[in-house]
Amino acid sequence: MLVLGRSQVEALLEMDALIDALASAMTDLSAGRASAPDRVAVTVPERDAFLAAMPGHVPSAGVLMSKLVSVFPQNGGTPVPTHQALIVAFDPHTGEPTALLDGTAITAARTAAGSALSARLLAREDASVLAVLGTGAQARSHAEAMCRVRPIRQIRVAGRDRTKAAALADELSAALQIPVEAAATWAEALDGADIAAATTHSVEPVIRRSWLTPGVHVTSVGFNPDGREIDDATVAEALVCVESRQAALAPFPAGSNDLLGPLRDGVITEGHVHAELGELLAGNKPGRSSDQQITLYKSVGVAVQDAAAAALVVAAARERSVGAEIGLE
Repeated sequence: MLVLGRSQVEALLEMDALIDALASAMTDLSAGRASAPDRVAVTVPERDAFLAAMPGHVPSAGVLMSKLVSVFPQNGGTPVPTHQALIVAFDPHTGEPTALLDGTAITAARTAAGSALSARLLAREDASVLAVLGTGAQARSHAEAMCRVRPIRQIRVAGRDRTKAAALADELSAALQIPVEAAATWAEALDGADIAAATTHSVEPVIRRSWLTPGVHVTSVGFNPDGREIDDATVAEALVCVESRQAALAPFPAGSNDLLGPLRDGVITEGHVHAELGELLAGNKPGRSSDQQITLYKSVGVAVQDAAAAALVVAAARERSVGAEIGLE
């Protein structure tokens, strides 16, 4: 069995290839050619945390795998990531375990790649100002990914900790070679932004309709079982897209409070979820209807994304002879 650590996964996983691989996986999911049941989880109440299992099968990519992911929001502000994961890949013909790899890097990359794919499909072609809300791993990966699909010329970073926001702004400016500034508030970061990437564990919405510029594309990947990232007014007005209707509208730990709350309160109906990414890709649903329309991609993360990413990593590792082979006998 091939074993790959985090630094190896990061070196092997290329963002452009990942975005394209997710496009195929999401199309397959919406068409019923791929399988990703709702994740299940055990809770760790004393830490407001949980450990979830996410199996997935994408036949077109030749991958069968399962991810175990822990979400410990209280790790924010410590050296330990809030999200940590392991992925086990299996031979889809025999069921034999074939690879064990770090899933933390894959989770960060595939989540950002999904948001970038949504921007490719829904953001205005000339979108050039990006607001990144949050200062963790997802904030970094989203900044990188968005620059691959739209001509980003300016990035604004906002977070609860202004010092962390400033440090991330400096890091991104050096890495991406474009102006990046730390904003004092969420609203300041969002003012005039063409794309807004919310990557927080916030209890209160960091995306509010009154802070948004017409025509903005919003992506939201944050999760907090006790809160949400997006206010009702934004959800109600926006063209809403998801990875999977089933996953997004499922109860905890699979679904999204950002959609389930407005649904429960009668602000929206299930029909307000306009499309899955796979439906947009297949041309079964239209995308943005005008330059002034607000579009929203609410991500909950689905296992076919992890599967597509894992397939890329394992293939690259075998091609380059990276990783260690171990036996389980």
